[in-house]
Amino acid sequence: MATPTATRSRISFKEPTLIALETLRTHKLRSFLTLLGVILSVSTLIVVVALVAGSNKYIADKVANFGANVFLITQYPIITSSEQFVKLQRINKKVTWEDYEFVRDNMSLARNVGYRQGRGVKSKYQTKDLEDVRIMAVTANMGEISLQEPEFGRYVTDSDNEHRSDVTMIGHELAKRLFENTDPLGKTVILDGKPYEVVGVAKELGTTFGQSQDQFAVIPVMTYRKFYGTLESGSIQVQAIKQEWMQAAEDEAKQLMRAHRHIKPQDDDNFGFIEPSSIMGLWENLTGTLAKSSIAIVAVFLVIGGIVIMNIMLASVTERTREIGVRKSLGATRRDVLLQFLVEASVMAAVGGVAGVVLALVISFLIGALTPVPMSVPYIWVVIAVVVSTAIGLFFGVYPANKASKLNPIDALRFET
Repeated sequence: MATPTATRSRISFKEPTLIALETLRTHKLRSFLTLLGVILSVSTLIVVVALVAGSNKYIADKVANFGANVFLITQYPIITSSEQFVKLQRINKKVTWEDYEFVRDNMSLARNVGYRQGRGVKSKYQTKDLEDVRIMAVTANMGEISLQEPEFGRYVTDSDNEHRSDVTMIGHELAKRLFENTDPLGKTVILDGKPYEVVGVAKELGTTFGQSQDQFAVIPVMTYRKFYGTLESGSIQVQAIKQEWMQAAEDEAKQLMRAHRHIKPQDDDNFGFIEPSSIMGLWENLTGTLAKSSIAIVAVFLVIGGIVIMNIMLASVTERTREIGVRKSLGATRRDVLLQFLVEASVMAAVGGVAGVVLALVISFLIGALTPVPMSVPYIWVVIAVVVSTAIGLFFGVYPANKASKLNPIDALRFET
């Protein structure tokens, strides 16, 4: 048999919860206006978090992904200001084939070291043409490093580079738009006015911020240098042996580049490094600013919502003064009344939090479905949002609950609204 104390405790939570829910159901418009601040704050928080989380994952998968354990050696690092660009233009040198050979021959912590050059060109097959096609001129081992893999056919080989063959593996979008239902293998595609035999078609990579990543043509780097000369800068792509050795491999590659270029210890590097972590760090700084701004907005909405809930609860105390008097005259303690109003305020705020979460999920789904903006809702934040909104109701319900609990039962029974 339950003890009286246990029974009272159980009723003390159940009854005010049901009263709060019934009040919300009975006065729908007033309830909506009461909880509008909480709903807006929670939905804003969830949408912003979904945008930040989705964008971070999207950038990691689509932009900062050079392949497994891969970093780049380029002429310039990631540039964040015009002053930095002007300075680096004066001192940074092009990344040459000789740089690549020296790094390749001396790296001990790399599984692969590849080289790539490229430019934007126009492509053509029979009467069809396509602008903004990216030529990727590569060493054969870039097939093991980069994300461009053949769906059918093959990649560029060492033999293609040795013989400076006019062959290409084309991207999925290029094959689709130029050849439609025709098998492209063995056909001749014109790239920048020069004919290439199609030896492979790459797997589809999809889009990044609405821009196709499949309008490219991979050709042997030696063929590229035959047509365009040897003075253009390229990039060295280094694949570390293991993920945990990435930093050590970067340090080794940096020392090799400095040694090959005879850079004095006191002088700065005249080349750049680009690794996934640096791109993610820059992006997360940007999204961090957005998140901080949103927290300020959410805080304002929550305070407004809490104040509205407090005012409604104060009005409720006035409306139910006689009820409080009756409850106290029948044996309800100050603790019972205090708990009743605190639970009511918390339940109201929790309902607002849940409504805000539902609204945010709908908005996030629509944004993800109708726009190229990536959205991903971390469900831990759904729990956090509901808990915080409930806590706001609890905090702002303290004053009305305390006022109700201090009412004298005799005076309360005499009160007339």
